[in-house]
Amino acid sequence: MYTHVPAGEIEKRSLEIIDSEVSEKPFEGEEWTVARRMVHTSADFELLQHIRFHPLAIAAGKEAVRQGCSIVTDTEMSRVGIPMRRLEPLGCTVRCFMNDPAVLKLAKTEHVTRAWAAVDVAMATGGADIFVIGNAPTALFRLLEWIGQGARPPKLIVGMPVGFVNAAEAKDLLLAQDKIPYVSIQGRKGGSALAACVINALAKMVQEEMLG
Repeated sequence: MYTHVPAGEIEKRSLEIIDSEVSEKPFEGEEWTVARRMVHTSADFELLQHIRFHPLAIAAGKEAVRQGCSIVTDTEMSRVGIPMRRLEPLGCTVRCFMNDPAVLKLAKTEHVTRAWAAVDVAMATGGADIFVIGNAPTALFRLLEWIGQGARPPKLIVGMPVGFVNAAEAKDLLLAQDKIPYVSIQGRKGGSALAACVINALAKMVQEEMLG
């Protein structure tokens, strides 16, 4: 039976349900806060078996946000899924290059995906403090290639492209390195909404700390 819940109570109630249904939490502290947000976004408890945090991921992500970081996403969906009401007061910016004319031209002339070309354009114009990749394995592959060739690494990679072709493989490459902090999902699962919610969780933590 449908039960009316006041709008302001839905999120709180949802998080309480998640807490009550996870008897043994696989993460603690702020890692659990982020992981729980990912479950809230997807309604998928199986994610908890596959979420992976670099040991410095939360600290690096919060510090980047606190300092007014630049964020690049691999999809417009992730970009609009990161509410600027939380990030603008901190001086953060969020960009997606997927529809940039230079990207469209490069993808056509080089016969690569737009996601691949978007990383090339982003890195050629200075890169970003945080890369948010929830959809395109080619974006994650290309970003790691740039970094491997000596480009300025981001402070955090939220790398969780979803899919059946190269998604798991791209994430395995991310997880195989330990120099760049990351939040990822091992295997095929992922998505733009999940990637965006990680940034939202980090921003909310920073805001709460600043408010005391």
